[in-house]
Parts: sequence; structure tokens; C-alpha cells
Amino acid sequence: MKLTSVSRRLVVLTALAVTPLMPLQAAPNTAVSPNGLELPQNYKDWKVISTSHRIDNNTMRIILGNDIAIKASRSDNMNPWPDGAILGKLVFKQVAEKNWPSAIAPDKFVHAEFMYKDAKKYKSNGTGWGWARWLGMDQKPYGKDENLAQPCITCHVPVKGRDWVFTTAIKLP
Repeated sequence: MKLTSVSRRLVVLTALAVTPLMPLQAAPNTAVSPNGLELPQNYKDWKVISTSHRIDNNTMRIILGNDIAIKASRSDNMNPWPDGAILGKLVFKQVAEKNWPSAIAPDKFVHAEFMYKDAKKYKSNGTGWGWARWLGMDQKPYGKDENLAQPCITCHVPVKGRDWVFTTAIKLP
């Protein structure tokens, strides 16, 4: 079948109309921490491992885990945590509950922190964990370089004997 010039133009225009426009340059992945760790895509669907409340800075945390971490916490296999476990802390400022003033409730979202267990990959930092944080609702990566985890590690020294994890998993009935 021979295409006429009008038919050829129609084919080209149709192809252009149904082909998505590609950006000239891909946008940088803002979900990558300066140390190369990626913000877990589906963490908002993870199950809860525990909660905590910091009285020193009036924040509350919801501690989540990926499937590996959930299985480990439910079977009390957390010292050490298995490789592949990822723990996430969603940190919120706290406020008195509007309808129950003696209770606290989450308020403004502060940041999300994640610990990635890989004993071989993170052996050099002495913990077996990779550490990263994303700030605010736009989840901007925290830190300037690959050494951003050092303050996290320093803070977690008191729980070195618990595989560097503060979280006490809740026990379900």
C-alpha cells in the first residue's frame, strides 16, 4: 500500500499526538539521600512495629517496618535484625488532642528516618545499618554528604547491644 503525502502527514501527526513528550533532561531523584540510600517507595503501606514519645523535644514517632522487619519483630528475632530489614520512623510534633486534652496526638510532620540492615554492606560503619532521613512534607533528603549517618550512630550507641535499635516492638495479643 502506497501512502500519499497527506496520509504520511496524518501518520506522523497521529504518532506525535499519542507519544508522550519526553523531558530534555530527567529530573534528579530527590528521594535519594546524599549517602545513596533511597526513600522506600511504599513505606506508607508498611505495618506498625511500635510507637515512641520523646519528652525532650515533644515529638512522637510511628515506627514502621518492611515485611522482613515485621516478620522479625513478630517472631522476636531482633537482635540482630535480619539483613533486608528496614525500619522507618515517622516523626510528628505533638499536640493535645482537641477532644481529649489529657491525650497527645500527632501534629505537624517533621521528618522520616530509615535504618537499612545489611551487615556486610554497612560493616565499615560498625553498625551493620545504613541510615538516612528525609525532611518535611516534601521529604527533602537530609545531609550534605555520605557522612550524614555519623550523628545517628553516635545517638544510638546506648543501644549497641540491641543491634543499634531503640525501638521496642509491641507485642500483639
